[in-house]
Amino acid sequence: MKVLANDGISQSGISALENAGFEVLTTTVAQEQLTNYIIENNIDVLLVRSATKVRKDLIDACENLKVIGRGGVGMDNIDVEYARSVGKHVINTPAASSQSVAELVFAHLFGGVRFLHDSNRNMPLDGDTRFKALKKNYAKGTELRGKTLGIIGFGRIGREVAKIALGIGMKVIASDKFVGKADIKVEFYNGQYINVEIETEPMKEILKQSDFVTLHVPAQDKYVISDEHFALMKEGVGIVNAARGGVIDEVALIKAIESGKVAFAGLDTFEEEPKPAVQVLMNGRISLTPHIGAATNEAQDRIGKELAEQIISILKTS
Repeated sequence: MKVLANDGISQSGISALENAGFEVLTTTVAQEQLTNYIIENNIDVLLVRSATKVRKDLIDACENLKVIGRGGVGMDNIDVEYARSVGKHVINTPAASSQSVAELVFAHLFGGVRFLHDSNRNMPLDGDTRFKALKKNYAKGTELRGKTLGIIGFGRIGREVAKIALGIGMKVIASDKFVGKADIKVEFYNGQYINVEIETEPMKEILKQSDFVTLHVPAQDKYVISDEHFALMKEGVGIVNAARGGVIDEVALIKAIESGKVAFAGLDTFEEEPKPAVQVLMNGRISLTPHIGAATNEAQDRIGKELAEQIISILKTS
């Protein structure tokens, strides 16, 4: 049986599949050529990340396709319900990248409170001629310890964020429509740990109380954060979106930054990917990454292994 990993897969995943008798192809096929490629090469399994879309027309045309796999959490680039309704297995790896995304959130937070995103732009340009002026510009940083972090969406990733926040001494509050409370286990090097129970609250309360807000929700039909939500937040709040593009109204975000309501934002996902709005890209108070939340070696290794295990379980035991 053949597996096409169109957006790539880790070597550990390839090895596991090959050891189980699968042929793994890692050719990156353009979206418009994908259907023909799958048919002509008799592909049984299609693996994608966020770049490749698997819609109804492809699913209908590729009758031999048995499994569609998403390396990561969100599956908004796949017509999941339709695929399953016509007998295709659809899998993903919801836990594999949680820690990597959580760490990126804190990369944005630590950078934001010490102006690293802006300093790294200006030091190469003016560091040798305006050193003292730049030092003064970036001399009013703040600490994360003791501040309140509001987590919108308290699933796997949100809980990983909570672990890091608790570990560095932040106060953690959370909101989730489907989670009432969760036990957060914070582990330490010597085997000791603490459990912290966090009860979720209405989102409006989270927005009012938080010094920093981070979003961990699926793709939505409408904005999760827009003008009315920014109005509820504290003056000088920091906000991070490493979830999905479109959960924050970027026009409202720019307006909130310009008014001083939002001190800084960290964005890993954007409304218009892969061509984010110029106003977002050029704003000096926004820390920017190109949708790399799950892009660590460790996460990709876990994703590859988890996909391989699921494929083997489905096709070798069915």
